[in-house]
Amino acid sequence: MTYSKQHVLLLTFIAWLSMLGFDFLLHAGLLAELYLQPSPFLLPPLIAFTLIPVGYLSFLLLAVLLVWLMIRLKLTGWRQGALFGLELGGLTWGAFVLGLFSVSTASFSLLMGWFIGQTLELAIAGAVIGSGLAGMRLRRLFGVVIVFVLLSVITTIILQSLGVVPTTRIS
Repeated sequence: MTYSKQHVLLLTFIAWLSMLGFDFLLHAGLLAELYLQPSPFLLPPLIAFTLIPVGYLSFLLLAVLLVWLMIRLKLTGWRQGALFGLELGGLTWGAFVLGLFSVSTASFSLLMGWFIGQTLELAIAGAVIGSGLAGMRLRRLFGVVIVFVLLSVITTIILQSLGVVPTTRIS
């Protein structure tokens, strides 16, 4: 099937938004405690905070890669997309984490958190892309992703407010 350039661009943007929503939950919520442990590997919180947009641009590149590959491989549907995203995420993040483990001071728990979380992030994006490639209206898909992003942000805020996950002062 052939997709218009506008469809591909919008789908890439929507997939990227899904990645950002999960990424916020992952790093500000589920992995937050790992960033508070002293480490020569991690930047100080203020510098890391100011560089968040650079990290988010890296996810845009991954979304572009995922869309490009799924179109070329003719993968459609949320299930095929999620499975492909999981496989691609496992392979790319697995390789990245093994490389970091071999040459950095990053803790094993941080690397495992990144591996599992970022792999799931690509699975989510794959499900979104697969849905869009299968014909789901992008307006509806955008609505679903916005609800997902809001739920991710709300969940993170609740976890932080209840003290389940730590918060960091940026100063």
